[in-house]
Amino acid sequence: MTRSLKKGPYVDPKLIKKIDGKTPDSAGVIKTWARRSDISPEMVGFIFGVHNGKDHLEVLVTDDMVGHKLGEFSPTKTFRRHGGKMQKELEVKKKEAEVTAAKAAKAAA
Repeated sequence: MTRSLKKGPYVDPKLIKKIDGKTPDSAGVIKTWARRSDISPEMVGFIFGVHNGKDHLEVLVTDDMVGHKLGEFSPTKTFRRHGGKMQKELEVKKKEAEVTAAKAAKAAA
């Protein structure tokens, strides 16, 4: 659900204070925990270290990102893989193919 138009976009005041009077070249990585903060046009070009719950992921802000939230570009969940019987069968076939390819390369050499 979006924020009310009469309220306007929310940008964390501490974040604005960190980038105020700096250029993107001299600022370096700006660490922040304010995932809910909207990206404003003044932030374009800066690199933010957005916290994802474990560590800070670097996000380079571009023109296309204006209006989005900082948290959208720092995923909090990592996809490992789908499990199950079919996945195990595919992994076994892949390992067998690697072993046969290694043996063929060894025999050719």
